[in-house]
Order: sequence, then structure tokens, then C-alpha cells
Amino acid sequence: MKRQLTPALAALGLAIAAASVTTAASAETVLRASHQFPGGQGDVRDEMVQMMARHVEEADVGLKIEVYPGQSLFKAREQWGALTRGRLDITSLPLDYASGRHPEFSATLMPGLVRNHDHARRLNDSEYMEMIKAVILDGGARVLADAWLSGGFASSERCVTSPDTVDGQNFRAAGPAFEQMLEAAGASIASMPSSEVYTAMQTGVLDAANTSSMSFISFRLYEQVDCLTEPGDFALWFMYEPILISEQVWQGLDETQQAALMEAGQAAEDFFAAEAAAIDQQMVEVYEENGVEVVRMSEEDYNAWLEIARETSYKNFAENVPNGQAIIDAALAVE
Repeated sequence: MKRQLTPALAALGLAIAAASVTTAASAETVLRASHQFPGGQGDVRDEMVQMMARHVEEADVGLKIEVYPGQSLFKAREQWGALTRGRLDITSLPLDYASGRHPEFSATLMPGLVRNHDHARRLNDSEYMEMIKAVILDGGARVLADAWLSGGFASSERCVTSPDTVDGQNFRAAGPAFEQMLEAAGASIASMPSSEVYTAMQTGVLDAANTSSMSFISFRLYEQVDCLTEPGDFALWFMYEPILISEQVWQGLDETQQAALMEAGQAAEDFFAAEAAAIDQQMVEVYEENGVEVVRMSEEDYNAWLEIARETSYKNFAENVPNGQAIIDAALAVE
């Protein structure tokens, strides 16, 4: 005959079961990953972070990554501060967003400093990147995966090619280096993350913007512009958007967990490298399908922009940023 448990014993059994579940759950370290990009819609930056989460889970090292896309956890420009203070564990971040705290990061969005995707990959293993990563680490974070996104320009007023075409346009320029160059060419500047560009264009705050090819797609800016300047053979715009982990959090992990994260980061980086060039073509196709005119800068246009950049962005960076000239020289030394 089956004995009936008294209410007290039943309650005790439930408490023991709950304690066992809690103990098992507490053995797993959960890391929160935040980024500003749309989730589950094909944005390569979201896919990199999601891929890392899967790899870490498969490694079975007591580690789990929860991904919060679309600014659902932190606003775009809050992420660096949250990361370095240990309030956020992992982020995919356009590094120039933190240049207000570390002006050296403006060198990761410097007009014409990166020529193409192959050149970007060579920069990853250069003295230039060692200098940037030293600042990242000193600031309280470390890189898990490198990613350089190419980009272009788009406008609802007129196509952006030569410097005179931006005169009088209200422009979102992504970072200080591009802002200085565009302002010198006659543009008015409004600073904001790429996630806010759509609304700013919709409400007339912006006439034009530059951002990454991926952001041009995922934020559906083709609904607000009439002309797109694709990167083409003369890409002025490349931006470093790594996946970062809080150094404070990193130091709290064991060696097997750290190794699993580095392996996951390498897998995400390799995935991005295979996808990077195709993103530009995807952007062109999406914009043409939506009736947007697509143009390219000529070599003459590109050189005219570089001349302005050298007298503004490059000069200001060299004069006002600690070790600025050495950082630029290290980047320019990479063929």
C-alpha cells in the first residue's frame, strides 16, 4: 500500500527539489550580450553574437550567453560605459561610439584609412591594432572578435560624390573624424547612433547619412533616401565594430570558459570575414529593388575627400590625441 505524505513532508520534498534546481542553475554562469542592431533579421553583427552563444553552449563549460538585440538592454551609446563598469558582459559595438572617452578610437573610423576588406583583415594583425587593443584593455574591455564593416553615403536631397555635393545638407557622420571632414566641405552635422537615423530622416532632422552597408540594409534606410553612394573601388568609410567582453567579467571566468569564448569569437570572426564583401552587393541590390539611385565615387572624388580629411581629421587626430600620429602612421604602414 502506497503511503501518503503528510503536508509537511510534501512541502519539505518540494523545497529540497527546488534547492537542487537552484544549485544546478547557479553552477551555470550567464553572460548578457547587448547590441543596437535588429535581432533575427539577418544583420551580420547580431548573427555573430548569436553564433557565439551557440558555440559556448555546445562547449558545455558552464557558460551561457543571453543576447539582447535592438537596444533592448542598453542604448547604443551606453554600452561601453556599462561594459567597462561590469554592468554589461558582452557587446557588439561600433568602437568609435566610445571615442568621447578614448579619443584614440576615432582612428577606427578615419576617412580612407582602410581601403578594402582585404586591407582591413591585414590591419587586424598589425601594430596599429595592437595599439588600439591596448587602449581597449586599459579601458576595461577586451576583444573577442574583430569586424570591419564598409559603408557609404545616402541622401534624400542629392547624390553624395565630390565634396561640393554635401554643401548645405544636414548630415549624420558616425564619428568625429567624418564629422570634421564633412563640416569642412559645408555640411551641417547631427550626431546620433545608426539606430536613430531612420526617424531623424523621417522627421526632417537629417538630409543625409553615412553608415555601414549592413546598417543601410537592416535599418531600412532605403525607405527614406533617394540616392545611395556604395563603397565601390574607392571606399572612404570603414568602421571597426568588434565583439567585446568586460575585462572585469573575463577575469571572473575559469580557463575553460575563457578558451570557449575565444574559440566562439574566432568562429564568429571567420563567419564575418566570409560574409563581409557580399554585404556591399546585397545593399546595392536592396536599394535598387526599392527604386533608389545607386552611384559610386570616382577616384577624383575620393582623392578630393582625402585631401580635406588630411587637413581636418588626420591633422586634428595627430595634434590632439595621445600617440595620435603614431597610430595613424602604424595604420598607413600596412599595405
